Amino acid sequence: MRCPLCSARPAKRSCPALGREICPVCCGTKREVEIRCPADCTYLVASKSHPPAAVRRRQDQDLAVLTPALAGLSEARQQLFLFTVTLVDRFKGEGLEAASDADAAAAAAALAGTYETASKGLIYEQRPDSLPAQRMADGIKGMLDQLGRGRPSGFAADAAAVLRQVEERIIAVQRAAAGDARAFLSLAARVARRLGSPASGEAPAEGEAGPGGGSGSSIILP
Repeated sequence: MRCPLCSARPAKRSCPALGREICPVCCGTKREVEIRCPADCTYLVASKSHPPAAVRRRQDQDLAVLTPALAGLSEARQQLFLFTVTLVDRFKGEGLEAASDADAAAAAAALAGTYETASKGLIYEQRPDSLPAQRMADGIKGMLDQLGRGRPSGFAADAAAVLRQVEERIIAVQRAAAGDARAFLSLAARVARRLGSPASGEAPAEGEAGPGGGSGSSIILP
């Protein structure tokens, strides 16, 4: 019997999400992307316990990109940095309204400037030029403002420092991946999948672990 997803390869694996048999290739490539896998799927559990070498290499590459930013931040700022990366993924937009890495860098730079001003007791909101960058900046700022509500006055300085690191990482990725206008956004999506993107309208409460329930930056380690 042919796989119902690709119609090319033999169906050899029973998929609990689809209630049908599919081929191993579709199982591996469409898992948690096009297929809503239940948490107890044996193939899903095995893939997370023993990820393929290609996945491990990608994880190592992503970690190498983020390490320069994490290394220069306190533990609290590391948590905020990782949370902000998941927000970049969340507010990247879709279709014709999708942001590029350049939009993400512009959003991070504008927000960093806004929070730098706020840390000095002044209110001046900087705005990026493009509409996708503005939408991303608005979404991220809404979540960060919610997160900073009721926290020490130093939160604005923390947010500014983290956003500058996000901007620098985007620029670094773009320099290394010439020709791929969404290289950092792809990285952000992988990080968000590993950590767990924040639910709508939710941000970690003070004292809670960051996305994914871990503590410190170790939650992204392979």
